[in-house]
Amino acid sequence: MRADQILHPTEAGLYCPPGDFFIDPVRPVARALITHGHGDHARAGHGAVMATRQTLDIMAIRYGEDFAAETQVADGPVRVGDTTVSFHPAGHILGSAQIAVQPVKGPRIVVSGDYCCRPNPVCAPYEPVPCDIFVTEATFGLPVFRHPDPMAEMSRLIASMDEFPDRPHLIGAYALGKAQRLIALARQAGIEGPIAIHGALQRLCDYHVEQGIDLGELIPATADRVPAQLVIAPPSAFASPWVQRFADPVIGFASGWMQVRARARQRGVELPLVISDHVDWPQVTAAISHLAPSEVWITHGAEDGLLRWCELEGIPARPLRLVGYEDEPE
Repeated sequence: MRADQILHPTEAGLYCPPGDFFIDPVRPVARALITHGHGDHARAGHGAVMATRQTLDIMAIRYGEDFAAETQVADGPVRVGDTTVSFHPAGHILGSAQIAVQPVKGPRIVVSGDYCCRPNPVCAPYEPVPCDIFVTEATFGLPVFRHPDPMAEMSRLIASMDEFPDRPHLIGAYALGKAQRLIALARQAGIEGPIAIHGALQRLCDYHVEQGIDLGELIPATADRVPAQLVIAPPSAFASPWVQRFADPVIGFASGWMQVRARARQRGVELPLVISDHVDWPQVTAAISHLAPSEVWITHGAEDGLLRWCELEGIPARPLRLVGYEDEPE
Protein backbone atom coordinates (compact mmCIF):
# COMPACT_ATOMS: atom_id res chain seq x y z
CA MET A 1 0.00 0.00 0.00
CA ARG A 2 1.39 3.40 -0.99
CA ALA A 3 1.87 6.09 1.63
CA ASP A 4 -0.73 8.42 0.12
CA GLN A 5 -3.26 5.58 0.31
CA ILE A 6 -2.63 5.36 4.04
CA LEU A 7 -2.78 9.07 4.85
CA HIS A 8 -3.48 12.10 2.71
CA PRO A 9 -4.65 15.70 3.17
CA THR A 10 -8.28 16.68 2.61
CA GLU A 11 -10.25 19.86 3.29
CA ALA A 12 -11.20 18.42 6.68
CA GLY A 13 -7.63 17.43 7.59
CA LEU A 14 -5.37 14.40 7.33
CA TYR A 15 -7.48 11.35 6.42
CA CYS A 16 -6.58 7.68 6.79
CA PRO A 17 -8.75 5.55 4.43
CA PRO A 18 -7.74 2.10 5.77
CA GLY A 19 -8.60 3.24 9.31
CA ASP A 20 -11.44 5.56 8.25
CA PHE A 21 -10.34 8.33 10.63
CA PHE A 22 -8.96 11.84 10.54
CA ILE A 23 -6.07 13.25 12.55
CA ASP A 24 -6.70 16.71 14.05
CA PRO A 25 -9.54 17.50 11.63
CA VAL A 26 -10.53 21.15 11.25
CA ARG A 27 -14.25 20.36 10.90
CA PRO A 28 -16.58 17.78 12.50
CA VAL A 29 -16.00 14.22 11.26
CA ALA A 30 -17.23 10.75 12.19
CA ARG A 31 -13.95 9.64 13.83
CA ALA A 32 -11.08 11.86 14.93
CA LEU A 33 -7.71 11.09 16.48
CA ILE A 34 -6.46 14.17 18.35
CA THR A 35 -2.81 14.93 19.06
CA HIS A 36 -3.37 17.56 21.79
CA GLY A 37 -5.86 19.95 23.33
CA HIS A 38 -5.06 23.26 21.61
CA GLY A 39 -8.08 24.70 19.84
CA ASP A 40 -6.52 24.62 16.36
CA HIS A 41 -6.07 20.83 16.66
CA ALA A 42 -8.85 19.75 19.04
CA ARG A 43 -12.34 20.81 18.03
CA ALA A 44 -15.74 19.84 19.36
CA GLY A 45 -18.51 18.14 17.41
CA HIS A 46 -16.89 14.91 16.18
CA GLY A 47 -18.75 11.64 16.30
CA ALA A 48 -15.95 9.76 18.07
CA VAL A 49 -12.66 11.02 19.49
CA MET A 50 -9.57 9.05 20.46
CA ALA A 51 -6.83 10.84 22.41
CA THR A 52 -4.74 10.56 25.55
CA ARG A 53 -6.62 10.69 28.84
CA GLN A 54 -5.27 14.15 29.57
CA THR A 55 -6.26 15.51 26.16
CA LEU A 56 -9.78 14.15 26.59
CA ASP A 57 -9.98 15.78 30.01
CA ILE A 58 -8.74 19.09 28.61
CA MET A 59 -11.29 18.98 25.78
CA ALA A 60 -14.04 18.36 28.34
CA ILE A 61 -12.85 21.36 30.37
CA ARG A 62 -12.77 23.62 27.33
CA TYR A 63 -15.85 22.40 25.44
CA GLY A 64 -18.01 20.61 27.98
CA GLU A 65 -18.44 16.91 28.74
CA ASP A 66 -20.48 16.33 25.57
CA PHE A 67 -17.79 17.61 23.17
CA ALA A 68 -18.09 14.34 21.18
CA ALA A 69 -20.67 11.61 20.84
CA GLU A 70 -18.18 9.07 22.19
CA THR A 71 -14.58 9.06 23.39
CA GLN A 72 -11.82 6.49 23.72
CA VAL A 73 -8.59 6.75 25.68
CA ALA A 74 -5.52 5.92 23.61
CA ASP A 75 -3.91 3.22 25.74
CA GLY A 76 -1.25 1.16 24.00
CA PRO A 77 -1.46 0.07 20.34
CA VAL A 78 -5.10 0.07 19.20
CA ARG A 79 -6.54 -1.56 16.10
CA VAL A 80 -8.59 0.92 14.07
CA GLY A 81 -9.94 -0.53 10.85
CA ASP A 82 -7.03 -1.98 8.88
CA THR A 83 -4.43 -0.01 10.86
CA THR A 84 -2.82 -0.11 14.27
CA VAL A 85 -2.38 3.29 15.93
CA SER A 86 -0.34 4.27 18.98
CA PHE A 87 0.18 7.54 20.83
CA HIS A 88 3.63 8.74 21.98
CA PRO A 89 4.66 11.84 24.02
CA ALA A 90 5.26 14.97 21.96
CA GLY A 91 6.70 17.27 24.66
CA HIS A 92 4.42 20.14 23.58
CA ILE A 93 1.78 20.51 26.34
CA LEU A 94 0.16 18.26 28.93
CA GLY A 95 -1.30 15.21 27.16
CA SER A 96 0.23 16.02 23.79
CA ALA A 97 1.07 13.03 21.61
CA GLN A 98 2.47 11.95 18.30
CA ILE A 99 0.30 9.43 16.48
CA ALA A 100 1.92 6.44 14.78
CA VAL A 101 -0.15 4.80 12.05
CA GLN A 102 0.82 1.29 10.96
CA PRO A 103 -1.28 -0.33 8.20
CA VAL A 104 -1.45 -4.09 7.73
CA LYS A 105 0.84 -3.64 4.74
CA GLY A 106 2.79 -0.49 4.03
CA PRO A 107 5.03 2.14 5.64
CA ARG A 108 4.70 3.32 9.22
CA ILE A 109 3.73 6.99 9.41
CA VAL A 110 4.22 9.15 12.50
CA VAL A 111 2.19 12.37 12.73
CA SER A 112 4.02 14.51 15.27
CA GLY A 113 1.33 17.17 15.71
CA ASP A 114 3.00 20.04 17.57
CA TYR A 115 6.12 18.89 19.38
CA CYS A 116 9.14 20.19 21.28
CA CYS A 117 12.40 18.45 22.07
CA ARG A 118 13.37 20.69 25.01
CA PRO A 119 12.47 19.51 28.53
CA ASN A 120 9.11 20.87 29.66
CA PRO A 121 8.24 20.73 33.39
CA VAL A 122 4.50 20.40 32.75
CA CYS A 123 4.39 17.45 30.35
CA ALA A 124 6.08 14.20 29.39
CA PRO A 125 9.24 14.63 27.26
CA TYR A 126 9.29 14.18 23.49
CA GLU A 127 9.85 10.58 22.48
CA PRO A 128 11.52 9.83 19.11
CA VAL A 129 9.36 7.26 17.33
CA PRO A 130 10.99 5.19 14.54
CA CYS A 131 9.06 5.50 11.31
CA ASP A 132 9.23 5.33 7.54
CA ILE A 133 7.47 8.66 7.05
CA PHE A 134 7.68 11.52 9.54
CA VAL A 135 5.01 14.23 9.43
CA THR A 136 6.48 17.32 11.06
CA GLU A 137 5.27 20.83 11.78
CA ALA A 138 7.35 23.77 10.56
CA THR A 139 5.98 26.57 12.76
CA PHE A 140 9.52 27.86 13.26
CA GLY A 141 10.98 26.11 10.24
CA LEU A 142 13.53 28.73 9.24
CA PRO A 143 17.22 28.95 10.25
CA VAL A 144 16.62 32.32 11.96
CA PHE A 145 14.57 30.64 14.69
CA ARG A 146 16.99 29.46 17.38
CA HIS A 147 15.24 29.72 20.71
CA PRO A 148 17.34 30.45 23.80
CA ASP A 149 17.39 28.39 26.99
CA PRO A 150 14.05 29.04 28.74
CA MET A 151 15.83 29.48 32.08
CA ALA A 152 17.92 32.28 30.56
CA GLU A 153 14.66 34.00 29.63
CA MET A 154 13.41 33.51 33.20
CA SER A 155 16.59 35.21 34.41
CA ARG A 156 15.65 38.20 32.26
CA LEU A 157 12.20 38.24 33.86
CA ILE A 158 13.66 38.11 37.37
CA ALA A 159 16.17 40.87 36.51
CA SER A 160 13.30 43.08 35.35
CA MET A 161 11.30 42.36 38.51
CA ASP A 162 14.35 43.30 40.60
CA GLU A 163 14.95 46.47 38.59
CA PHE A 164 11.31 47.57 38.78
CA PRO A 165 10.04 46.23 42.13
CA ASP A 166 7.10 48.66 42.23
CA ARG A 167 5.79 47.78 38.77
CA PRO A 168 3.59 44.69 38.29
CA HIS A 169 4.84 42.39 35.56
CA LEU A 170 1.95 41.29 33.34
CA ILE A 171 3.05 38.39 31.12
CA GLY A 172 0.88 37.15 28.29
CA ALA A 173 0.83 33.39 27.86
CA TYR A 174 -1.61 31.08 26.09
CA ALA A 175 -4.11 29.61 28.52
CA LEU A 176 -3.25 25.97 27.88
CA GLY A 177 0.34 24.83 28.21
CA LYS A 178 2.34 28.05 27.98
CA ALA A 179 0.84 29.65 31.10
CA GLN A 180 1.46 26.57 33.22
CA ARG A 181 4.96 26.10 31.81
CA LEU A 182 5.79 29.73 32.53
CA ILE A 183 4.62 29.34 36.14
CA ALA A 184 6.61 26.10 36.57
CA LEU A 185 9.73 27.72 35.08
CA ALA A 186 9.30 30.70 37.42
CA ARG A 187 9.27 28.31 40.37
CA GLN A 188 12.38 26.54 39.07
CA ALA A 189 14.06 29.94 38.71
CA GLY A 190 13.42 30.75 42.38
CA ILE A 191 10.24 32.86 42.34
CA GLU A 192 8.62 31.64 45.55
CA GLY A 193 5.87 34.17 46.34
CA PRO A 194 2.32 34.13 45.05
CA ILE A 195 1.77 34.38 41.30
CA ALA A 196 -1.48 35.98 40.20
CA ILE A 197 -3.42 34.44 37.31
CA HIS A 198 -6.27 35.72 35.18
CA GLY A 199 -9.56 33.88 35.71
CA ALA A 200 -9.36 32.33 32.24
CA LEU A 201 -6.36 30.29 33.43
CA GLN A 202 -7.82 29.00 36.69
CA ARG A 203 -9.48 25.74 35.62
CA LEU A 204 -6.60 24.64 33.43
CA CYS A 205 -4.08 25.45 36.16
CA ASP A 206 -6.23 23.48 38.62
CA TYR A 207 -6.17 20.52 36.25
CA HIS A 208 -2.38 20.60 35.99
CA VAL A 209 -2.19 20.56 39.80
CA GLU A 210 -4.63 17.63 39.86
CA GLN A 211 -2.22 15.83 37.53
CA GLY A 212 0.60 16.23 40.05
CA ILE A 213 2.30 19.34 38.63
CA ASP A 214 3.38 21.73 41.40
CA LEU A 215 2.65 25.34 40.44
CA GLY A 216 3.07 26.81 43.90
CA GLU A 217 0.77 29.46 45.36
CA LEU A 218 -1.57 30.92 42.76
CA ILE A 219 -3.94 33.77 43.53
CA PRO A 220 -6.67 35.33 41.38
CA ALA A 221 -5.80 38.53 39.54
CA THR A 222 -9.27 39.92 40.11
CA ALA A 223 -8.99 42.30 43.07
CA ASP A 224 -8.45 46.05 42.61
CA ARG A 225 -5.09 45.57 44.30
CA VAL A 226 -3.33 42.32 43.36
CA PRO A 227 -0.71 41.37 45.99
CA ALA A 228 1.71 39.80 43.50
CA GLN A 229 4.38 41.30 41.31
CA LEU A 230 4.05 38.59 38.65
CA VAL A 231 0.71 38.25 36.85
CA ILE A 232 -0.01 35.73 34.08
CA ALA A 233 -2.89 36.28 31.66
CA PRO A 234 -3.98 35.13 28.20
CA PRO A 235 -3.04 37.53 25.38
CA SER A 236 -6.69 38.46 24.81
CA ALA A 237 -6.85 40.00 28.31
CA PHE A 238 -4.46 42.76 27.29
CA ALA A 239 -7.09 44.21 24.95
CA SER A 240 -9.77 44.23 27.67
CA PRO A 241 -10.59 46.66 30.52
CA TRP A 242 -9.08 44.12 32.94
CA VAL A 243 -5.57 45.40 32.28
CA GLN A 244 -6.49 48.93 33.39
CA ARG A 245 -6.50 47.89 37.06
CA PHE A 246 -2.68 47.74 36.99
CA ALA A 247 -0.74 50.98 37.34
CA ASP A 248 2.32 51.34 35.11
CA PRO A 249 2.76 47.61 34.41
CA VAL A 250 5.66 45.99 32.61
CA ILE A 251 3.98 44.20 29.70
CA GLY A 252 5.59 40.94 28.63
CA PHE A 253 4.68 38.07 26.35
CA ALA A 254 6.06 34.52 26.32
CA SER A 255 6.24 33.05 22.82
CA GLY A 256 8.69 31.81 20.26
CA TRP A 257 7.45 34.64 18.06
CA MET A 258 9.01 37.16 20.46
CA GLN A 259 12.27 36.50 18.65
CA VAL A 260 10.73 38.64 15.90
CA ARG A 261 11.13 42.08 17.43
CA ALA A 262 8.60 43.64 15.05
CA ARG A 263 5.92 41.39 16.57
CA ALA A 264 6.90 42.49 20.06
CA ARG A 265 6.65 46.15 19.06
CA GLN A 266 3.27 45.61 17.39
CA ARG A 267 1.93 44.14 20.62
CA GLY A 268 3.42 46.88 22.76
CA VAL A 269 5.58 44.31 24.57
CA GLU A 270 8.27 45.80 26.81
CA LEU A 271 9.62 42.44 27.98
CA PRO A 272 9.57 39.84 25.18
CA LEU A 273 10.32 36.34 26.50
CA VAL A 274 11.37 33.87 23.80
CA ILE A 275 9.86 30.71 25.27
CA SER A 276 8.37 28.25 22.81
CA ASP A 277 6.59 24.91 23.05
CA HIS A 278 7.44 24.12 19.40
CA VAL A 279 10.62 22.85 17.80
CA ASP A 280 12.90 25.58 16.49
CA TRP A 281 15.22 25.15 13.49
CA PRO A 282 17.99 23.21 15.29
CA GLN A 283 15.44 20.93 16.97
CA VAL A 284 13.40 20.08 13.89
CA THR A 285 16.45 19.37 11.73
CA ALA A 286 18.02 17.30 14.53
CA ALA A 287 14.78 15.34 15.01
CA ILE A 288 14.62 14.48 11.31
CA SER A 289 18.30 13.56 11.21
CA HIS A 290 17.93 11.30 14.25
CA LEU A 291 14.83 9.51 12.95
CA ALA A 292 16.28 9.14 9.44
CA PRO A 293 12.88 8.50 7.82
CA SER A 294 12.66 7.52 4.19
CA GLU A 295 10.41 10.53 3.59
CA VAL A 296 9.31 13.71 5.40
CA TRP A 297 5.92 15.37 5.10
CA ILE A 298 5.79 18.98 6.23
CA THR A 299 2.71 20.69 7.65
CA HIS A 300 1.79 24.18 8.79
CA GLY A 301 4.46 26.85 9.07
CA ALA A 302 7.56 27.65 7.02
CA GLU A 303 7.16 24.60 4.81
CA ASP A 304 9.36 25.87 1.99
CA GLY A 305 12.37 26.47 4.24
CA LEU A 306 12.32 22.96 5.68
CA LEU A 307 11.55 21.49 2.27
CA ARG A 308 14.73 23.10 0.93
CA TRP A 309 16.80 21.75 3.85
CA CYS A 310 15.51 18.24 3.19
CA GLU A 311 16.39 18.61 -0.48
CA LEU A 312 19.96 19.63 0.39
CA GLU A 313 20.23 16.69 2.79
CA GLY A 314 18.96 14.25 0.17
CA ILE A 315 15.79 13.45 2.10
CA PRO A 316 12.61 13.08 0.00
CA ALA A 317 10.06 15.56 1.32
CA ARG A 318 6.80 17.22 0.37
CA PRO A 319 4.55 19.89 1.86
CA LEU A 320 1.00 18.94 2.85
CA ARG A 321 -0.36 22.51 2.67
CA LEU A 322 -2.82 21.89 5.48
CA VAL A 323 -4.95 24.88 6.47
CA GLY A 324 -6.62 25.88 9.72
CA TYR A 325 -3.65 25.59 12.07
CA GLU A 326 -2.12 28.57 13.89
CA ASP A 327 -1.01 29.64 17.34
CA GLU A 328 -3.44 28.60 20.07
CA PRO A 329 -6.63 30.64 19.44
CA GLU A 330 -7.80 32.77 22.32
